[in-house]
Amino acid sequence: MRTRFEQQFSIGRRLIEETPTSHKRTGKLEELIAAMKAIYCHTEYNQKIFNVLEKYLTKNKKQTGRKGMDLWCIFVLSQVRLCLNTNYEWIHNLANNHMAIRWLMGIETEYGFKRIEFSYQNIYDNVTLLNDEMVKEINAIVVEFGHAEVFKKKETEALRLKTDSFVVESNVHFPTDYNLLWDCARKCMDMVSKILENHNNIKGWRKNRNWRAELKGLMRELGKASASGGKGKEDRVKNAASKYISKSRALYSKIEKDLPSFPIIDERDLGLILSLEHFMQLLQKHIDLVDRRIIKGETIPHEEKMFSIFETYTEWVKKGKARPNVELGKKLSITTDQFNLIVDHQIMNDEQDRDIVIPLADRLLAIFKIQSWSFDKGYWRKENKALLQMEVPQVIMPKLGKRNKQENEEEHSRSFKKLKDKHSTIESNINELEHRGLDRCPDRSLKNYTRYIALGVCAYNLKKTGAEILKQQRIAAKKQKVNKIAA
Repeated sequence: MRTRFEQQFSIGRRLIEETPTSHKRTGKLEELIAAMKAIYCHTEYNQKIFNVLEKYLTKNKKQTGRKGMDLWCIFVLSQVRLCLNTNYEWIHNLANNHMAIRWLMGIETEYGFKRIEFSYQNIYDNVTLLNDEMVKEINAIVVEFGHAEVFKKKETEALRLKTDSFVVESNVHFPTDYNLLWDCARKCMDMVSKILENHNNIKGWRKNRNWRAELKGLMRELGKASASGGKGKEDRVKNAASKYISKSRALYSKIEKDLPSFPIIDERDLGLILSLEHFMQLLQKHIDLVDRRIIKGETIPHEEKMFSIFETYTEWVKKGKARPNVELGKKLSITTDQFNLIVDHQIMNDEQDRDIVIPLADRLLAIFKIQSWSFDKGYWRKENKALLQMEVPQVIMPKLGKRNKQENEEEHSRSFKKLKDKHSTIESNINELEHRGLDRCPDRSLKNYTRYIALGVCAYNLKKTGAEILKQQRIAAKKQKVNKIAA
């Protein structure tokens, strides 16, 4: 059973509306608390956010049984984690010991009343219930709140948008075919070890640790040969690769031979067998890749390569930068407005910047009135610019390649250059996002990767909104002080 938040029925708890914030203090956490407190205290937006949380987290759930973590607490902790760019261990500590965060969650109590505390697993299990679709809906509400209540955007005021992309790295090591082969081999041995733990009567695997040590040693030997120089390097590399491949094939043959004899008693056994078969397929694939590349001297086509056997969604991204020249993850396209709020974000799946312009325009033009929209050269395509100019008065999309006379005049006009110069603001927005955790995602699986990005964008928008709230409070306090002196 979950509730929104039933603070009014709890004696001794401090009210969320009274959470202490001060415009004299600065910092990301202070800004986040200011924004979340403002949203909680605003009935309209409070209701909208709880409606989204209930739609995803309590739909078709019985309102009976043990009471779970309140929806508001789940939302607060998810945003604190991304705002501070920290891990669940630190969030566990803050949830039980940081007064302001506990106050904002509504669990801080007066002296003498019983403290409410959460276990690490309780926090992890609840925060991971969120998904990217839910957080995107909440983020739209946060942007709406920022426009209407904080930045005081008029209904008739059009947005001035900027769009750019960057790479959010996944949690993988740098891939080479021979270290991916090692990953496959060790996971096969891990699965066999777990099967042996359940059934100690299986024979023939007494030297399981020896298999692991020998394969790891051969992998390192190949790596050293590849990294070294001098005469006869090619022969040394081929010799090391031949030994490594031979041992890997021996492991595959042994597992393949013994696999039918592994018992399947329960669901756990079945799961281990299925995982073992999966990693055996990957083992065979990477034995073939190493053999073809090093021994036979073939060039492996890009579409045949894998960049992680765990985070299989990972892409090899080259953005033409000197450093880093290669990034492993997925490209994230963001669109910001004149208030530096992110109004849209999209994870790109094997897509180029220019491929997403039309779907992006369809989404945003249905919601907002847009005065100007700037892009970099990577988004240029003749059809993209032509279609955008039908709906947007000023489209800043520098041409990729040689320009004709008309295009040259357009791109050297005063208005074009002015908006093009302002486009660089989005680089600071990207840098801010990376400080909110979107430089590298520590969570595993595509589902958790997409949720992590959505939470990072939402935390960014809340922080920007909170910074504006505190700024307005400082200005108001300064005016009040001046008026007091004048009186």
